[in-house]
Amino acid sequence: MKQKNKDAVGSLLVLLAGILWGSMGLFVRRLSALGFDSIQITAGRLGFAALLFWLLLLLRRPKEERAIRLRDLPLFLGLGLASILFFTVCYFAAIAIMPLSTAAILLYTSPIWVTLLSALLFHERLTAAKLIALGMAFGGCVLVSGLGGGLTLRGLLLGLGAGLGYGLYSILGSIALRHYSPYTVTAWTFLIAGIGALCICRPAEMLSLVGDSASPAGTVLFFLLTAFVTAVIPFLSYTLGLRSVEAGKAAILATVEPMVASLLGVLVFREALSLSALLGILLILGAVVLLSLPAKKE
Repeated sequence: MKQKNKDAVGSLLVLLAGILWGSMGLFVRRLSALGFDSIQITAGRLGFAALLFWLLLLLRRPKEERAIRLRDLPLFLGLGLASILFFTVCYFAAIAIMPLSTAAILLYTSPIWVTLLSALLFHERLTAAKLIALGMAFGGCVLVSGLGGGLTLRGLLLGLGAGLGYGLYSILGSIALRHYSPYTVTAWTFLIAGIGALCICRPAEMLSLVGDSASPAGTVLFFLLTAFVTAVIPFLSYTLGLRSVEAGKAAILATVEPMVASLLGVLVFREALSLSALLGILLILGAVVLLSLPAKKE
């Protein structure tokens, strides 16, 4: 019973992460209207998230638990650069050369990558329920995002790279959690990702945009809010969830993100909700319900 409760809480934490990630469009549109490009928005989000994660780490963990072992540095470089930063750069590069819907479909190949890699590396069972839920979730993402188009070989590779990088967080995060707390994992991951983003965001231009805005202090505070709502809370929730939820299952549960984004588009921006998008939402919800059902005993 205790383990079931832990699994349920872990699943809820992963769902919370997906819901908050789905709200990202609200913040990105506001920052884009101020003149920041996608890489600069990413850099601001990652940089402020790193500061908040380190503040949380300093408050929550004793001094001896804040450091990482030198031999684990490659693991955290993988989390920060090969996962968080790599997937973001690939995703935004894909958006620049193909329709958003096509890029989103390729990004949400991530549960497929995670499920297959988890079976290979962690020997997670590929149960019928998990495979059906995976198919339902991916199909739902395709329908919610649209059937796509305008796909080129370069776009295909960038999109699949984004999906792989996105999925690597679940894989590498599960390994890091064997030795470190979620607070340590997220703080070091975002510190490395933030430093990497700083190298490619044209910081002088970014500071100029902040200074030229109607309210520089307000712009900085909005970046801070963006980091808190779309990075700190969801990544910490997701990482906490990974302690009790299999990586493959977590990746599928997180596909509520495009569903939430689609619903917010309807409610906030008055975007139309097509019949196919509605069907996609139902498929994603069905996948979540299926994964929430108790597993049959062997």
